[in-house]
Amino acid sequence: MSTPATTEAHRLVETHTCPMSTCAAPAGSPCRTGKGKVAIQYHTARFRLVPQLAKTLNVPTPPVRKPGSAWVELPRPRAAGAKPAGHVRLGYARASTARQSLDTQLDSLTEAGVTRIFSEKISTRATRRPELDKAVTLAGEIRASGAAVTLVVHEHKRLGRGIDLATLAKDLKASDIGLEFLTGELKGSHDPSGVVFTVLAALSGMEREYIRDRTLEGHESARKRGKTIGGAGVTDNDMLSMALHLRDQEMSLRDIAKRLVITTGTKKGQHPSPATVMRMLREHDEQAAAAASA
Repeated sequence: MSTPATTEAHRLVETHTCPMSTCAAPAGSPCRTGKGKVAIQYHTARFRLVPQLAKTLNVPTPPVRKPGSAWVELPRPRAAGAKPAGHVRLGYARASTARQSLDTQLDSLTEAGVTRIFSEKISTRATRRPELDKAVTLAGEIRASGAAVTLVVHEHKRLGRGIDLATLAKDLKASDIGLEFLTGELKGSHDPSGVVFTVLAALSGMEREYIRDRTLEGHESARKRGKTIGGAGVTDNDMLSMALHLRDQEMSLRDIAKRLVITTGTKKGQHPSPATVMRMLREHDEQAAAAASA
């Protein structure tokens, strides 16, 4: 039987204290083993307290909880309807290349009274941005402890564009984390229940469908002219669609490649190389960018 998305499932499970006497992990923390380690999966008696998970066979402990590491109690969830206890402002700064300076962003975040700043130099095209992930994770943990949290950024483009920004907004809204942009078209503070989050979520679905349709049209046009799509002719539309789906799940190129199978040619039945997957996704992103600017 399928299990709900891990991130959502573990939040639901952790609203309850584990009823197992050998565990008794309090709400907000993962289950623990008898040896004081974070359990690999939540105890059945605990996740079955959640109606949506009553018939689920198991709920794995997500990587963010570090299964197998020494167990420590985490902040307990705030009581329903309780007012936030304090307000924490976390900052994020990003430059696309190593040559670009972060000074302007860092200065503006400091002047805005940000408590802690996460920064990195990494392209928007990167499938994962470690420092941004850390900022969002910390924001979620602080919010779960009862304090209001706002993620502050110099400009919305520092978080990404299109789908990336919309996906992030969706995750922040789910954790009740606010957003504030110090400059640009979206300058100002935005509440998770506000219109900006709603619009970004809607744009995410619309843009995803638009990019997919334009990409498939481009592939079909290229095929009619006798051109191949991807590395060595081993990729196709189905592989691309699956790769995009797996990338949305934040899988690495290596893990994505292991999930894909070549269906034609001399390499039929084999997995494409991570380099081929990277090239296929890069070509897709470049075509999508060209279509968006056309």
